[in-house]
Formats: sequence, structure tokens, C-alpha cells
Amino acid sequence: KSTHEFDRLLEKHSKETGLPVIADFYSDGCGPCRMMAPIFKKLAKEKKDEAVFIKIDTNAQYELSGRYSVRSIPTFVFFHNGKKFQEFSGAGEQQLRQYTDMIIGKSKDENVKLTLESLTAYYAEYDASKDADAVQSLLNKCAGSKANKNVEECVGASAFNLTRKLKKKYKKGPKLVPRFVPGEGADAEPTTTTEQQPSSSSKRSKSKANNDPKTANLSLATMEELQAEIERRMDELRDAEADAEDDEDENEDLHAFQRGSPFPQPVTIIGGGPAGLSAAIYAARSGLSPVVIAPPMGGQLLGKGVDVENYPGMFNVTGPEVVSSMRAQAIEFGTTFEADIVTRVDTSSRPFRVYVNETDEPIETHAIIVATGAESNWLGIPGEYELRGGGVSSCAICDGSIYKGKDVVIVGGGDAAMEDALVLARTSSSVTLVHRRKEFRASKILAQRVMEHPLITIRWDTIVTEIVGESIDDDDKRVVKSAVLSNVVTGEMDTIPTDAVFVAIGHTPATQFLNNANVQYNEAHPGYLMTYEGSTKTSIPGIFAAGDVSDAIYRQAITSAGSGAAAALDAERWLSEEGLGNEAAEMEAELMAELMSESHAHEKSAADAHYNVYEDAGGANATTKARRKDKAKNKDKSTAPPQEEVMVEEDESVLEL
Repeated sequence: KSTHEFDRLLEKHSKETGLPVIADFYSDGCGPCRMMAPIFKKLAKEKKDEAVFIKIDTNAQYELSGRYSVRSIPTFVFFHNGKKFQEFSGAGEQQLRQYTDMIIGKSKDENVKLTLESLTAYYAEYDASKDADAVQSLLNKCAGSKANKNVEECVGASAFNLTRKLKKKYKKGPKLVPRFVPGEGADAEPTTTTEQQPSSSSKRSKSKANNDPKTANLSLATMEELQAEIERRMDELRDAEADAEDDEDENEDLHAFQRGSPFPQPVTIIGGGPAGLSAAIYAARSGLSPVVIAPPMGGQLLGKGVDVENYPGMFNVTGPEVVSSMRAQAIEFGTTFEADIVTRVDTSSRPFRVYVNETDEPIETHAIIVATGAESNWLGIPGEYELRGGGVSSCAICDGSIYKGKDVVIVGGGDAAMEDALVLARTSSSVTLVHRRKEFRASKILAQRVMEHPLITIRWDTIVTEIVGESIDDDDKRVVKSAVLSNVVTGEMDTIPTDAVFVAIGHTPATQFLNNANVQYNEAHPGYLMTYEGSTKTSIPGIFAAGDVSDAIYRQAITSAGSGAAAALDAERWLSEEGLGNEAAEMEAELMAELMSESHAHEKSAADAHYNVYEDAGGANATTKARRKDKAKNKDKSTAPPQEEVMVEEDESVLEL
């Protein structure tokens, strides 16, 4: 009923029951929403003891819709431990069930807790040298880990990982207890999970299997022995997965943004695509130490499973590989990352304050580069999401050449759809343009060219209701096979074979978090930020726009990267003009200069004192003269050749030095 009620619901189930929360963002006027409603209700009944299902009306709860960036309906958002874990949009029952089973499984796997009593008893048995303070410190470290944020106990993945590491070290791990007990209240005393104790014959068999697993004859094993072997192998798989996750987490944490600095950030970049990462590279090389705020997954280029072929210098690589290369280059020059979603920006005072989803503590910054891009609008039909990268695309210019000599379908009726149809007609054997009305919304000249093109067939008053795929080469990869069409006037349905479906029904810029920032939008292109003076400057000094967020025409990775570089240059110039910069680095440089100055002064003072002592005493010259006299006498008495004397002198000098 309200945002506060929803927040209390998330908090309750993250701290008291451990159940995941599955939210259906819907609207009463949405056809796919009405289709999914009974499916969602049925699934809620089936899983009532394993998850919490709620429905959120996007018209009534627009604040929640904006918070979680819901841009199409229905959208199903899955929450684990009070935080967003996964989401998908569209009317897909199979996908809804798949994600539901996934998050329920995750919540069950992480329903564990490591108690102080269990850890103390464990160290008493396996490492008595650990005192109570050391055990408590280890438990506190687990409770304070990133995975246990806002939780004061060693629970979930952190508890499991700590137990796994101890098991590797001591051959056995401490006992875990359930964090939440089904059917009991939050205050119920958890019961200890017990490990199945195999019989003596099972132990012998297991020992033999562990010593020579390749030659073990499983057909002669008992049921207990088979279960023990399965557990052993599952442990190995979980350990391997956990090790891989640890490596990834350590790598991410190494370059994560660290809060707590008393100084504002010089520049904060919102968005982790080509525009944002290009801006980060330029800003970092200018000494501005930028922070990039972007979710770890998402974005148009990250979602491209097909090869990127039109980015200079990049050949035969996928979208994620391009982004990964850019990210590595930005990190090399000192960029840090905040893996989160920006919810709002406060521009009422300076420095600006950027708020994210994970914490209430804002990031203060002098300049902001907005590079969140524009997301393609999708149809929300069965098969659309599952087949992205396998024939479903929103960019004919990017992916059209892949389907050279093949049959393709394009959906839309505006200028973008007309342009895409003409582009596809250059390489494809046939193009079927599907439009839900009896006339185009596009400009007259573009529409006329499309209607007169011999390779383009137009299906008026028609919509695509489903995209059908098929598996290839006995692999899990699926590609588009056909499209199911429906005439909105007659209701007649038919299926046409096709190799690709291109959706061209517009884009929605990801600028909702700026709604209360008083920034000006482009009236000719609603939702896109307005830039001025042929630059990336917006209506608010200090805020710059890069990439598709301000480009309603080109929307290419290469143009986005170029505007990202321009935004960084504009931001650097603006900071210089305002007399702002990297205060933390400047303070460090000033302190270093003071220390060096004090050091030089001390050395000079010491040198002067050394000189004055000898001068005042008058002993230095006398000592030197005495040494010279002794040396001359020794030289006269010596029978060694002069060369040896020279060598000795050189050797003595080297030793003294």
C-alpha cells in the first residue's frame, strides 16, 4: 500500500524469516500483465512456504517503480536478504518459474549461521592455541563482511565461505546452525544441523574411494556409500565455485570506491557503458580520480551476445568483452567503481550529492557526468528476452550484417523503424515490416521509400505475439525460427519463418533519477538531456551528459565513447575555471612538500652545525696535516711499487664510501 510498508516487508523477511520476496510490477491496463496474473497467483500458492509474493501497481506506487528502474510491464523483481537480486520483464511463465526456483534455492543454501559457541568448540578441538579474543575477532570479521551488510551475525555466504576455508585448513569445518527455522518464530532457538555419520564399512569404502576415485567400483557400493560419494563430489564443486567467486570478489574489492574521505569527489560518472568508461579514462588521466557508479550487469553493449563488428580496433569480440577491456583500461589509470544504481541526485547545494540504492550515505562531488544511456523499448512477448543475442535485436545497424541473405522481421512504425528497414533491405533477402496501425508515424519521405522498396513487405494492423526459437548443433544456444503474427482488426493469426526479429519501437533514456534535479530535457526528444554550445554541458553548471542519454539520433557505441571523452574534457575545464579539483591529492602534495621542506632545512642545519664545530675547534686542519705527515713517512719506507699504493688508496676509498 505504501513505500514504507514495502520497506518494512523487505526488512521483516530479511531478518526474521529469510524468505525471498518476489514482486510483480503491473498495471491494470496492461494485456501481458493480465495474462501473467493467474500464473503469478498459482505460483504463489505452490511456493507459499518458500517465498513471499507481492503485487505492486505501477500507477499507484510510482516511487517504487522509479526506485527499481521499472521501464516496462510486467516486470518481476526478486529480492534476497532485503536487496534486489534479479529481475526480468515480459510475459514468460517458464522464466518466472526459473528465477523463482533460483532465488528459493539461494535462500535455502544461505540459511546458515556460525555461532560463537560452535566456533569456540571447533578451535578447542582443532587449534587450542586460538584464545577467546582471536575466535571472537574472526567471528566479528565474518559478521562485518560485505556479504553480511546490515547483519550483525556470521550468516549466509560469509558463514559458508569461512567454514569452507577452515575445512580446507583443518580437514573439517565447524558446525553450522540454521539461521531461520521453518514454522517457528524469529526468536525460536535454532537446531544444529547434523552430519550423517556413515557406518564403519561406509568409512572404509569412502576412504578407499577418496584414495582412488577413478577406480572405485560404484556398482558394488551401498546406498550410504553412494550418498557419501555424491556429497564429496558436490563439496568439490561448491568449493571450486566459491573459490572462483572469492577471486572475483577480491578483484572487485581492490578497485571498489572507498567512502569516508573528508573531501568531495572531483568528478562522479553515472553509467558504466562506452560513454561512462571513456569519460573515466580521460578523467583519470587528468588526475581527477573519478568514481564510476553502475550496476555490475546491464546496459545495451553488455547485453549483446553477438560479435561487435563496427567498433574500430575491436574485431570478433562480444559486447561484454569490449566493456571489460574499457573497464580494465580505466582501472589502470586509477578509476574506482561503485557497483550500485543511482536513485537521485541533489543539486540544491554544492557540492552535489549522489544517492545510491545500497546506502543512505551520499557521494559528494563537484562535477557529474551522466552516461546512463537509453534503453530500448521491448514488446514484452514470449521468446523475446530468451532469444536476445540469438536473433532478437534492437539495433539493425549493429547486427543487420549478420543476417545477410536471410529473412528478417522488423517491428515499428516510426522513423527509426523506416531507417532500420531500409538498412536491412540492403543485405537481407527479404524484410517484413510489422506495424500495428494502418499508417506509419514516420516522415512521409522515409515511409514512401519503404513502401516502394521491392524487398520490403508491410503487414498493416498487425502485431507480433510470440517469437519462436530452436536449438542448434545440439547446444543450449537457441536462435530465432519464426514469428507469430496477429491481425488486430480481424484477429487472424499466422506464423512466418524468419531468422531475426528487430524491435524498433523507440528508446527510453535512463534519466528518471534526475527528475527532481531541475535539469532541462530536450523538448524535441522527451526524456533526453539537453546540451548546449555544441558541448556536453547541461542546463546545470557542473553536470555533463554523454552518450545515448543525450543522443536521440545515432545511438552507437563509438559515438557514445567519443561524447564520453568530450564530457571528461568539458568537466576538467569547468573544474579548472571554478578553481576546483582533486582536493585529496592536492592536500597530500602540500603535506609532502612541507615534509620535504622541513627535511631539507634539517639537513642544511645539520651540515652547518657540523662545519661550525670543526671550524671553531680548529682540530680538523691539524688532524689532516698529521695524517699527511704519517702517510709521507710510510711512503718513503715502503718498498712496494707506486701502482700498488695507488690501488690500496682506491680500495680504501671504496671501502670508506
